[in-house]
Amino acid sequence: MSDHTAGQPATPGDPEGIDPSVLDELTRLRDSIDNIDAAVVHMLAERFKCTQQVGHLKAAHRLPPADPSREARQITRLRQLAESAKLDPGFAEKLLNFIIAEVIRHHETIARSDNGTGGPEGALR
Repeated sequence: MSDHTAGQPATPGDPEGIDPSVLDELTRLRDSIDNIDAAVVHMLAERFKCTQQVGHLKAAHRLPPADPSREARQITRLRQLAESAKLDPGFAEKLLNFIIAEVIRHHETIARSDNGTGGPEGALR
């Protein structure tokens, strides 16, 4: 039996006393969120596969790991996409800056470790 009194909300994490249709909707929305999170992770993984290839190409041709003009264009582009998607452009910029910093870190590591040869196998030779 519940410790809840009539008319009082259930405690967080305690679904007892919550209308079953509300729980169903909450579950449906959370399942959608979980699916979107999985898609975001997979998309980021694909993005980083591409940026790793860029890092090897840059290292092979002794190009700098960072490209400030490209980064600025990408930030402008992403802010515009965010606005049209009704997402806070400032949040989108912070997210892209975080990703860019990680990409640059990867590029610096690639440049130090394999001199742009494509990794241990030398795939880009």
